[in-house]
Amino acid sequence: MSIKIWGRPTSARTQKVLLTMAELGLPHELVLASGTMGAQGHVAKGNQAFGVVDTPEYRAMNPNGTVPTILDDGFVLWESNAILQYLAMKYDPDGFYGSNTERFASASRWIMWENNELIPPMHTLVKHTIRLPEEQREPQVAETARAALTRAWDIVEDQLSRTEHIADDSWSYGDIPMTIRVHRWALLAGQDALSPNLARYYGQVSARPSFDAVRDPAMHLAG
Repeated sequence: MSIKIWGRPTSARTQKVLLTMAELGLPHELVLASGTMGAQGHVAKGNQAFGVVDTPEYRAMNPNGTVPTILDDGFVLWESNAILQYLAMKYDPDGFYGSNTERFASASRWIMWENNELIPPMHTLVKHTIRLPEEQREPQVAETARAALTRAWDIVEDQLSRTEHIADDSWSYGDIPMTIRVHRWALLAGQDALSPNLARYYGQVSARPSFDAVRDPAMHLAG
């Protein structure tokens, strides 16, 4: 039985799940769902959203009306990082965190940090440089977000000066959200903007076969 995923390819949170599925090699079905974007782009530009998320059936699964949501053999789960941890624990604890509590906690710390420190300013930057109509973009808001991201990436750079990957010296599920974020940052700011260890890290994670699931720039720069 394949896992059913509701989401959109341009959602970084959905991309976390798609990258996880690629790492696991699990069959899955993606149902396009979103209240903000559709095949032609963002609703702010007058485009039609994929929808689904406001239907009674979807709200019964996910009362927030957000993406992604998964259905795995009758079990429904929403919130991307919870989905990531669930899939890691159920399908490959050895490969995703060495079946080790300390490694699990270290990876967990970084996916929570990504959620708090990278997602908000990156969302704002994309919004005010790509997704909003030009007349609604605020350059100062975009620059404030860019500065916040630069400070956050300095923290990642420091970590990567001491470890090969984000949680420790081996790949873990903590690298999945970071892969999405560093790829999007490289596309937004250019690879020359990557600090030395971040550039080294980007080269490592983008060389993984699973990276093809999220490589397409259109998934990250769609407006």
